[in-house]
Amino acid sequence: MNFPRTPSFSLQGKRALVTGASSGIGLACAVALAEHGADVTLAARSGDKLRQIVDDMAAENWSASALELDVSDVAATAKAVANAGPFDVLVNSAGLARHAPALETTEADFDAVQALNIKGAYFLTKAVADGLVKAGRGGSLINISSQMAKVGGIDRAVYSATKHAVEGFTKSMAIEWGPKGVRVNTICPTFIVTPLTKQTFERPERKAWVEEKIKLGRIGEVEDIMGAAVFLASEASALITGSALMIDGGWTAD
Repeated sequence: MNFPRTPSFSLQGKRALVTGASSGIGLACAVALAEHGADVTLAARSGDKLRQIVDDMAAENWSASALELDVSDVAATAKAVANAGPFDVLVNSAGLARHAPALETTEADFDAVQALNIKGAYFLTKAVADGLVKAGRGGSLINISSQMAKVGGIDRAVYSATKHAVEGFTKSMAIEWGPKGVRVNTICPTFIVTPLTKQTFERPERKAWVEEKIKLGRIGEVEDIMGAAVFLASEASALITGSALMIDGGWTAD
């Protein structure tokens, strides 16, 4: 019998750009892609920290390099991606949260969060896609979104708004670039233990709220995201674009 064969999860020969890669989900995704053979460029604002991470990854015999980058600087990001690319894979994990009750939202906080989470993410995705299209290559672009792109949350009106926006432009880009072989998807995690979520877990009432909402009964770890990043980056997900992969422990199942 001529059995079907599982498409490869290998990323050998692929070049990947991971932003927000100095900690948390971004760092975990960079490690996951490198483990599966990708040549990974880790980008973040903290150059010294990135270089130490790259040295540590080299000790694991992984292929990695550092790129000091502020994704909210659109012009600098476009130039850096054009110079360093083209990249076959993007994982955009750069993000910002300034949580507060909606009645206490300041214009400065609103502008700062949207500048990175929407504007920065949009133009970063555009820059990587532009390099692929000019090179005549397909690729897989992954934006780290959130379960808050599907629901609302206490003190999260601004953050949730930005993640809803990410879902919108991801779908539109997927429609436009699909004929060119460029796939665009999101990963939507629940609350994951990272420096970004530390302030939430330090408040007992917020921690209890999170644990009650997650049907699997535990807060997420960065390891819960790593397999999804490899899957969406690889040929194993070759027919997936314009989709949101929920890693929310059942939060949005209600």
